[in-house]
Amino acid sequence: MAILEANGTRIHYTDSGPGSGSETIVFSHGLLFSGAMFGKQVEQFKDRYRCITFDHRGQGGSAVAADGYDMDTLTEDAAALIEALEVGPCHFAGLSMGGFVGMRLAIRRPELLETLMLLETTADDEPAENGPKYTQLNFVARWFGLRLVIKKVMPIMFSKSFMNDPTRAEDRKYWADRICENHKIGVTRAVKGVIHRDGIYDQIEQINLPTLIIVGEEDTATVPAKSERMHAKIKGSRLVRVPRAGHSSTIEEPAAVNAAIETFLGEQ
Repeated sequence: MAILEANGTRIHYTDSGPGSGSETIVFSHGLLFSGAMFGKQVEQFKDRYRCITFDHRGQGGSAVAADGYDMDTLTEDAAALIEALEVGPCHFAGLSMGGFVGMRLAIRRPELLETLMLLETTADDEPAENGPKYTQLNFVARWFGLRLVIKKVMPIMFSKSFMNDPTRAEDRKYWADRICENHKIGVTRAVKGVIHRDGIYDQIEQINLPTLIIVGEEDTATVPAKSERMHAKIKGSRLVRVPRAGHSSTIEEPAAVNAAIETFLGEQ
C-alpha cells in the first residue's frame, strides 16, 4: 500500500503502468468509494499510460484527518499529490466528488493538467432538497454504521438497470461491502463536505482544457441535465451519455466509459 504525505495528511494511492516518462492519468473517485472504482479503467489503460488512483482524505485507505473535507482543501490535496509524484501535466479523471476537485484544479492550477475528464458530476451546489435526506443518512452512518443505510445508499449510487440485473448480484454485494468498509467518521465528514460545498458554475467557463463529460442516462444523483449545463458552459467540451449507467458508470458500464475515454485521449 503506497502512502504519500501531502498537504498535511496521508493519502493512499496506487501507481500502475509503464512509469515515468509516460503520459499519466490521475483518477479521482466519488463519495463513499475509493480509487478502486476505477479498476476497469486502470486495467484498460495501464499498458500505455501511467495510471494513478488516490483516495480522498477520510475515505478508502487514506487517513481520517481532523478537518479539511471542504472541496478547496481536497483540491489542494490533489495538487500536492500530482506535484509530489511529478506527473503534471496529467490527464485528470474525476467522478462525482472527484469531478468537483477536477474542475477546481482546471480553474486554479491549469498548469498541472493536460486534459480534464468529468464523470457523473456537477458544477452546481447540492440541491436544497437533498440536504435533509443525506444529513439523516449521514447521522445514522456516523453513530450506527454504514450497514444500516446501505440499502438506501445503493439506489443513489447505481442505476435501476444495475440494481435490477440478476446477473450482477455479486457485483452489488461486492460494492456494498466496499462502501461499508469506509471509516464511519472519515466518510461522514466527507459527506458533510459534499453537502455544504459551494457551486462553481459561474467559474467553469474559465476552463481552457480539452474536456470530456460523461454521464449515465440513469444517474439520479447528478442528473444528465447537469452535465448538459456544464457542456454548454465549457467551451469545446465533449459530452457522452452512457445507457444503463447511473452515478457509478465506471463500475456499471466500464466498456462504454473506456471507449469514451479512449476516443477522447486518442484525439489529443
